[in-house]
Amino acid sequence: MARLDRVVLNRMSMWRAVVRELLAMALRSKRPEFRNWAGNQVCMPADRQWPSSTKEVADLISSAHAQGQRVKVVGAGHSFTAAALTDGLLMSFDRMDRVEMVDKENHRVLVQAGIKLSALNEKLVEVGLAMPNLGDIAYQSVAGAIATATHGTGLKLGNLATAIVGMEIVTGTGETIWCDELQNAEILRVARVGVGALGAVTKVMIQCVPAFNLHVAETVEPLDDLLDGFAENAEGNDHFEFFWMPGARRAHVKRNNRTLRAANPPGKLDHFANKIVGENIAFDMLNRVNRRRPGAVRKVAKYLPGGVEADFVGRSDQVFASPRHVRFYEMEYGIPIEALPEAFGRVREFISTLGMQIMFPIECRVSAADDIPLSTANGRTSAWIAAHVYKNTSYDTYFNGIEKILDDYEGRPHWGKLHFQDHRTLESRYPEWDTFAETRAKLDPTGTFRNAYVDRVLGPIS
Repeated sequence: MARLDRVVLNRMSMWRAVVRELLAMALRSKRPEFRNWAGNQVCMPADRQWPSSTKEVADLISSAHAQGQRVKVVGAGHSFTAAALTDGLLMSFDRMDRVEMVDKENHRVLVQAGIKLSALNEKLVEVGLAMPNLGDIAYQSVAGAIATATHGTGLKLGNLATAIVGMEIVTGTGETIWCDELQNAEILRVARVGVGALGAVTKVMIQCVPAFNLHVAETVEPLDDLLDGFAENAEGNDHFEFFWMPGARRAHVKRNNRTLRAANPPGKLDHFANKIVGENIAFDMLNRVNRRRPGAVRKVAKYLPGGVEADFVGRSDQVFASPRHVRFYEMEYGIPIEALPEAFGRVREFISTLGMQIMFPIECRVSAADDIPLSTANGRTSAWIAAHVYKNTSYDTYFNGIEKILDDYEGRPHWGKLHFQDHRTLESRYPEWDTFAETRAKLDPTGTFRNAYVDRVLGPIS
């Protein structure tokens, strides 16, 4: 009996080994697909890797460079553009998500570039710190958010990249360099917004601030009044923005101001009802109906999210970022802030001529000027107009029409969002375009980090 048991066990072990080998062969033969968060960008890289250290990243890039292989890095995949696509080596930084150092005295943290903003926010709370500003979602990786000049709202606050005071980069040849105020300072100034074209950012030093609360005042107000008083609202609040549903006469307004008051956020039931059910589940259902039967949705349009008023105090990161489970496509443009009322009025008029029901709001925000060459707010205080459509919905006519209007104001598209520009139309809109091009030629002379999107929007390496 013992001998029979050994024979059975040996055969089972043999078959397990055969099955494992067959599975391994199947995985090796299948090229690993990458698909972004919105599902509108897909690629089949020749190889995918998940490094966990800068050395692994440098070794992978060195090997790829020696073979003439292209390389791209992906964070959370939240960009709507093709910035991270490649048919070469695609590296995910999901395993590079640690906080490596906290300097409480100077309010600085050193983090691996793959950490998600949501995870970073929780780590910062533990040490009494916070990001000075955030966008309205926190799914992105730190590296992806800064590379695309992702921003929140606030007339005196720049985009997320302006908080970066140190950076580790692996160049297109596999060399690792550190940049801060004392060494490679000019590379740091440029590389904070790199659109994935300069190298693989592996670590960043972030200038944080002491943790703070925000007094939230959300109202519903006439759109015309908001446009007339746009400058005063932007100047009079730490964080000001509004959301306008096309066709409506009123808009949802958010005025968030810093306060020393203790937090008293909405209860879990209210949060679930408003943020999860209203802004996500119900909103998704309405968009599904609109996509299949556009006429029917007008009967239930009054139930669209965005009209709920609120007044409370909350933790800054929890106020800035909201859960976003409805998938969509987005285009966003920055224009000179003084142009916002006129430009928005033209966008409003254009939408009224479309003859289609737009089911996502137009979002307007503001941000401070900065000195980063490829930042969308380089050299000018900016107002932002963002347009969205539900996933798998045609957007060409809608986005193209808005883009043509904003071109009249030297509009600069958000690097992580959809647009129809190329380097020939963009170069004149950035005073330091050549500075970026020179840094790119220095860090990636052979184009290791090129792809079709980078070639289109940045042009050839010179």
